[in-house]
Amino acid sequence: MIALRLFFYFIVSLVVLFLVILLGEKGAWYFAWVVGTVMIVLISAAGGALLDAQQELERKQRQG
Repeated sequence: MIALRLFFYFIVSLVVLFLVILLGEKGAWYFAWVVGTVMIVLISAAGGALLDAQQELERKQRQG
């Protein structure tokens, strides 16, 4: 199991190295774009989950 995980990380690192070589100077911009997009999606999902939890708590307080 550990060997499979290490193999996966090795493949990921090879892909990253290939992208760094391919993109050159633009790599940092693309990295920032991907990280920013992922952060926006995760923050939006967390906000939606928090809103849902607040609405459910409010609904329970009204019922009993």
